[in-house]
Amino acid sequence: MVIVSISLFADPIILKAADDHAEGYPTVEALKFMGKIIEIMTNGKYKIEVYPSAQLGSEKETIEQTILGAIDIDRVSVSPLVAFYPPIGVLTLPYVFRDQDHMWKVLEGPIGEELLKGLEKVGLVGLCYYDAGARSFYTVKKPILKPEDLKGLKIRVQKNPVMIELMKTLGASPVPMAFEEVYTALQTGVIDGAENNPPSYYETRHFEVAPYYSLDGHTRIPEVVLVSKVLWDKLTDEEKLIFKTAALASAEYEKYLWNQWEEMALKKVQEGGAKIFHPDVTLFQKAVQPLYDRYPAYKEFLERIQAVK
Repeated sequence: MVIVSISLFADPIILKAADDHAEGYPTVEALKFMGKIIEIMTNGKYKIEVYPSAQLGSEKETIEQTILGAIDIDRVSVSPLVAFYPPIGVLTLPYVFRDQDHMWKVLEGPIGEELLKGLEKVGLVGLCYYDAGARSFYTVKKPILKPEDLKGLKIRVQKNPVMIELMKTLGASPVPMAFEEVYTALQTGVIDGAENNPPSYYETRHFEVAPYYSLDGHTRIPEVVLVSKVLWDKLTDEEKLIFKTAALASAEYEKYLWNQWEEMALKKVQEGGAKIFHPDVTLFQKAVQPLYDRYPAYKEFLERIQAVK
């Protein structure tokens, strides 16, 4: 019976999934969870192998490979996606979301789905969003308590035109740089600071070299789970539904993990010597207002987002 049972199953189709975060990080664990669901629901036809820690390249590189079909599934920040599909850049504008609840109402509603659908124009299929919290500044020599404190500082940003313009608006010098290069750049003085969410600040150990963390929460830039359209077009309608269902389930799991990690990260970085500051956010909100005028293409989306209650 064993021999007969084994012969009934062909070798699984191995799918490569990329993530630039380390093993154990919420997005990595959520991708694995998604993979397990797909494997179970397709009776073992597909097996997802997750490659964390940017093993398959930077986010920009993995997006390019996903479009080509060399990578099957990719978890990336919205920021690097802007270069491939500009409309999604509206999600990277500063203070575009009032809070976490507002963000999820937008992302899980018609606006979020419309932006995911638009990715198909560039060879990508957006399945769901993951939480990436609020991004805040951390610096080497002094805390950022008001916008003026950023003047002249070299701040690492994601390779996203909105983030570059945001830093210029606040008086900083933006330095676009791959995520993996930031620790050494902080350590050697190539940059004066960076910005990210608490789990990333902790996971990368950036708190060791940039111990001043100012929680201004200037952006809430979500992550996206992508599937190559090359793969997607080969799936049956039933398999597409399975992939979408698995992704949405993994998004709920990632939210749960994220909330745990955020609380833990803030505690751990303080134990490691980092100092946490809570600047007056209204000062930053006022300072970034001119930025909105530079992106008239986002006006309609922005109004729709702000109208979501």
